[in-house]
Amino acid sequence: MDWIRLTKSGKDLTGLRGRLIEVTEDELSKHNKKEDCWICIRGFVYNVTPYMEYHPGGEDELMKAAGTDGTDLFDQVHRWVNYESMLKECLVGRMAAKPIAAPKEISSTVSEDMKQLNGVLPEKKVLASSAKDLSPSYDWFQTDSLITVVIYTKQKDMNAELVIVDCQDKQLRGEIIIDDHSYLVEVDLDHAVSEDVAVNIAEKVGKVEIILNKKDNIHWKMLGQPREGHNTFIKRTDRGLFYRKCKLVSKTEVTHDTKLFCLMLPKGTHLCVPTGQHVYLKQIIAGTEVVKPYTPVLPFLPLDFQEPPRHGGVHIYLMIKIYSHGLFTQALDHLQIGDYISVSNPEGNFKKSQVQTSEDLLLLAGGTGFTPMVKLLNFALTEVSCVRTVKLIFFNKTEDDILWRSQLEQLALKDERFEVQFILSQPSKDWVGKQGKISSSLLSEFVKRSRRDSKVLICICGPTPFTEQGVQYLKDLGYSQEEIHAFTA
Repeated sequence: MDWIRLTKSGKDLTGLRGRLIEVTEDELSKHNKKEDCWICIRGFVYNVTPYMEYHPGGEDELMKAAGTDGTDLFDQVHRWVNYESMLKECLVGRMAAKPIAAPKEISSTVSEDMKQLNGVLPEKKVLASSAKDLSPSYDWFQTDSLITVVIYTKQKDMNAELVIVDCQDKQLRGEIIIDDHSYLVEVDLDHAVSEDVAVNIAEKVGKVEIILNKKDNIHWKMLGQPREGHNTFIKRTDRGLFYRKCKLVSKTEVTHDTKLFCLMLPKGTHLCVPTGQHVYLKQIIAGTEVVKPYTPVLPFLPLDFQEPPRHGGVHIYLMIKIYSHGLFTQALDHLQIGDYISVSNPEGNFKKSQVQTSEDLLLLAGGTGFTPMVKLLNFALTEVSCVRTVKLIFFNKTEDDILWRSQLEQLALKDERFEVQFILSQPSKDWVGKQGKISSSLLSEFVKRSRRDSKVLICICGPTPFTEQGVQYLKDLGYSQEEIHAFTA
C-alpha cells in the first residue's frame, strides 16, 4: 500500500502541476518510455511513470501499453481493478476526439422497437441487424398481489447459473448470461415490493420469470423507469461489474493462516456462482477502493457424491489465506460476524463442457489455488459419466499448509476414480511423501493419461509464476493448449 501513501503525499504525479489537458494520439505516442510513460484507458490518459515500481505485474506489463490505448490489454488482464481510484492522481486528461464525417439525416419515424412497452421505453442495443432476432426481450404482467417480469432469452439450455437477479430498494436488476454476452433488465420500480423474490426458469424454452410481491395491492400503470443499462444485449466485458452487500455469517479456521468465510446474499438476490468462476470482494482501505478476486468453494467436500444443500442458494463460501502484511486480507480477517462486504457478479471463462467430454481430469494446485478445484472435482465425480480418473496434485510448503487434507484423503478412499498427491517444498524431516516444487520431472511422473488415447483436461491454479511455469512444462510434455486450462484473475 506504499502506492496509496504516495498518492496522498501531495506530490505532482502527472508532471503537469494540476492541469488537465486534451491529448492527441500523436502526443500520447511520444510518452512510450519507462521514464516517461502515458497510457490511455477508456478515453482517459494517465501518466503511469510513478506507478511503474508499484505495479504487481512488473514494469514490462505496463510497457506493453506505453504510449497507446491500453483498454483492451487492461480488460484482458484485470478488468476488475478500479483504476480510476488507483490512478486518479496520475490523470493527465482526456483523449482528443477524432474528427468524424457529419452523419446522414436520420428518419424521424419511430420504429416498432422504440414504442412504449407496458410503460417502459426500451432502449435496446443490438449486436448487429442480423443478430436482432436472437436478442432476448422482456414483458411484464401483474395480479392484485404480484408483478411478474418475463424474459424471453431465446436459448434452449437456460439454467439457474445463467440468471442473476437483484431487487433492493425499489430497484430491479435482472441479468441473463448468454455465452460472452449478457442481457439486462434494470428499472427503478414504480412502487415498493417485498424483499422476497422468486425466480422460475423454463430451461427447455429459455423463459425466465422474476416474481415480485407487491407491498400494496394497487394497480401499477407501468413497471418503472428504465435505468441506463436497461434492455441492452452487449458483451459482458462492456457491462461492468455489479456488486451487492453480503453479510458475514461465519468464519472458521481451515489451517493456521487460512479461513473459510460464509457470506449470506441479500434476500432479494438470486445468484449461483458457476463451477470454475470467481467473484470480486470490494473494500475501502485507507480511503481507497480495493478489489480482489476469490473463487467460491463448497462448505465441505461431500463424501456421498452429492452436492451439499444450497440453503436456498443464499450462501457463498470463500477460502481465504490471511497474509500478515496483506492489508486486504487483514481487513477481511477483522470483519465481525454481521458485518457486510460487497460481492460482485461471477466472472471467468471456464466452461463445464470442457469437463463433460473429458475422461481424465488432472488438477494442479498451488496453495489456495486449490479453491477452483473444489467445485471442479465434485462436479466431475458427481455429474460427468465419462470421467475415469480425477487426480489432484497439490503443491504446498509444509504439511500445516495443506487445505482440507483429511477430507481429500477420505474422498480418495471412498472413490477409486479419485487420487490425491501432496508435494511439499519445505517438508519436515518426518515427511515421507514427495517433495519439491513444480517441475517438468515431477509433472512427467504424475501427469499421465489413463489410456494412450484418453481425452484429458488439465486445470492449473496457483501463484502466477507457478501457473505460468506449469503451463510451459505441460506444453513441453506434449499437451496441447486445448487440453490445458489455467485459472487466472
